[in-house]
Formats: sequence, structure tokens, C-alpha cells
Amino acid sequence: MEIILIKDVENLGYANDIVNVRPGYANNYLIPQGFAKTATASAKKVLAENLKQRAHKDAKILADAQALAEKLANLPLTFTVKAEEGRIFGAVTNADVAEALAAKGVEVEKKNITVEAIKTVGEYKAVVKLHREVKAEVALTVVAEEE
Repeated sequence: MEIILIKDVENLGYANDIVNVRPGYANNYLIPQGFAKTATASAKKVLAENLKQRAHKDAKILADAQALAEKLANLPLTFTVKAEEGRIFGAVTNADVAEALAAKGVEVEKKNITVEAIKTVGEYKAVVKLHREVKAEVALTVVAEEE
């Protein structure tokens, strides 16, 4: 069954994409939850017209995302945590990275940040998804707290 996504759906597609899914998935989950609508001929025409009108705005959003990616690449983050023999108490998570970025003036939702579970002192990388085509890597340094 062909549907038009209204919102981004992980592992399926982004908003305004036309995708094929099984009818049960569309009728029982995507459409009732407001994630999609049926891709009729008229709906496809409306979508094409909307995409044409929004192309200029999308180009600006993409350029802003690329500029922010360059800024993030040159913005190392340092976390000072309690540690014993290289192992830290707790973990550094995507929420911690989002909070540290917000303190530096960059607002990013924590769900758009991918970071492995950091449980030891060292150097790490976090991937920040800024746009469907733009991802930025942020250097993370985790150091032990001085006593």
C-alpha cells in the first residue's frame, strides 16, 4: 500500500516521502496515529505542489544545518566526572551531551544525538543528526575529577 508520511518515522522515511508498506501496518498504526495518509492521485498532486513551493525554504534550512555542523566539528566538549581507576560512576549519555551543547549556545534535541555508553575515561565521538542529509561529529573528552 502506498502512503505519504506526514511525520518522520524511524526506519521508514521522512515527512512528505511516499513509501510502500503493508496494508495492515498502514491501516492499523500509521494512519490512525497521524504519521501518514493514503497516497491517492489528488494527495500526490497536492504534495508535489507543496514540495515545489517549499524547495527554497528547504535549501536555506539545509545551508543552516551545514553551517551548524561545521561549528559543532570545531566545538570539543569536556566532561569532568567522578572516576575510580579509569571507570566512571554512572555514564555520559546523549542527554549530558545535549545539556553541554546547550551551555555552549547550541540547542539540539537529545533524541538527535547518538553516543555509545561512555563508562570509562577517554576520548569519544558523538554523532549529531541536524538534518536528514547532515550529520556532525562532536569530540568528547571524559576526564576524572581531581580530589
